[in-house]
Amino acid sequence: MSFFLKGATTAVELVFAHHAVYWETKRFVIKGGLAGVAVYVAYDQGLLGSGTEGAEALKKAQAALPPAIQEWTSYVGWELPPTPKFDFSPSDAWNKGVQTVMSALSVAPARACEYTVEGWKYVKDLVK
Repeated sequence: MSFFLKGATTAVELVFAHHAVYWETKRFVIKGGLAGVAVYVAYDQGLLGSGTEGAEALKKAQAALPPAIQEWTSYVGWELPPTPKFDFSPSDAWNKGVQTVMSALSVAPARACEYTVEGWKYVKDLVK
């Protein structure tokens, strides 16, 4: 609150500064509440569980979303193109990420040695 009130010299500036603090606090509470609701819904739907639970939740969402969007657009009167079909497996993506990281970690010592040798050669060439 003192941040907004520091430069206030008149009563009008003080009132505006007070309202600014009020709205900033209100927006913070609203954003925090929305973030909390989003985390709760993600947890409740199984998105924060294991990979298989996440895959099942994604399949449920893919099945439920197109009819809901179609109903909403017909209510509003908009015409949307059909939703694209895609096949995405969170567990496969997770496994691919783990394999990539482990592969990079397994070659890291050898690469560090190679880069060190190259660095020493470069420094020796500069000194000559």
